[in-house]
Amino acid sequence: MTHPTSSRRTRLAVLLGTAAVLTATAVTAPATAAAETPYAADTAAGAGVGTGIGPGPVTATGTGTGHSQHAGTVPLTTYFTGSAYQLRDTTRGNQRTLDAMNQTGGGTLFTDPDNDWGGTGTPADRQSAGVDAHYATAVTWDFYKGVLGRNGIRGDGTGVTSRVHYGSNYPNAFFDPSCFCANYGDDPATGKTLATLDIVGHELTHGVIASTAGLASSGEPGGLNEGTADILGTAIEFFADNTTDVGDYFIGERVFTDGPLRRMDHPSLDGHSRDYWSRDIGTLDPYAASGPARHFFYLLAEGSGPKEINKISYDSPTYDGSKLLGIGQDKAVRIWYRALSTYMTSTTNYARARTATLTAAADLYGPASAEYGRVAAAWTAVNVR
Repeated sequence: MTHPTSSRRTRLAVLLGTAAVLTATAVTAPATAAAETPYAADTAAGAGVGTGIGPGPVTATGTGTGHSQHAGTVPLTTYFTGSAYQLRDTTRGNQRTLDAMNQTGGGTLFTDPDNDWGGTGTPADRQSAGVDAHYATAVTWDFYKGVLGRNGIRGDGTGVTSRVHYGSNYPNAFFDPSCFCANYGDDPATGKTLATLDIVGHELTHGVIASTAGLASSGEPGGLNEGTADILGTAIEFFADNTTDVGDYFIGERVFTDGPLRRMDHPSLDGHSRDYWSRDIGTLDPYAASGPARHFFYLLAEGSGPKEINKISYDSPTYDGSKLLGIGQDKAVRIWYRALSTYMTSTTNYARARTATLTAAADLYGPASAEYGRVAAAWTAVNVR
């Protein structure tokens, strides 16, 4: 697989996940906006989002069928007004999905007459991008609630507003806490939305970070901020157990034709990220500086060396040549989330992240546990001691 050129990768890496200033531009448009999983959660992705199809529910909340650009045909929780269906999910905090109409402010709630959304699942149908965002946002909600016991992004049961077709040929995505909304542009080369499972999970995790540790956006805390968004965004993709967009340790691989934006097993293969901690890591942009966090998580979950996961080959190295065994993604996720939500702060650096995750592992599995020892070994393997 080829990888993005350094200029293209740098441009996208610097932007992806950062908040942009929204204009107050109003959008006026017609009401219809377009003519193997490791987790033992209560709700599997398909069951949680809904699995039925039909002409209409008896109650206001119903299940629609969505034809997405990235995840195949998926179930959608929708809302029936009595005359039309809306991409609104009252079962998940009133989450809504809007068409930004290629503007940078406002938006129009997607509606549909028959609860079958997205046409053939290509960019030619504007609804298809809304399907990707609405589905992935529901999966993200189910992941945080079913796996980690968190009731929504802020933990207060409030759903997120998603906006697709943000801007004109805007090959990026970002979470904006000021409006509690996530915004997804379209890749100019393919026309495809950036609202994939991993990117949606990444962006919404920025909201989780803001309401927990509040990690800063620069220096080593900035690297941990972006690393956390990639770690939990990846976990959300695995949790979905989607047969079209299978779980992997790449970020953005379904959007860009020249390869993934970032990767976790061997971060430097993107031509931009660092594999290991070094004294200058805090001087880098946060995406390059996130490499050791991503690499730590992969090594903790899966171990080092060559392996195949979901028919994808990986070969993860270590700084000291050590051979590591993983503890599984489920335990690694729980350790990282507890460290984030309980022990990390806005100024946490890599050394303190090591302490935070070791304390979290001791809380969850005991200080004499194999999990505790492997957390320590995985940090040493990315040169954090």
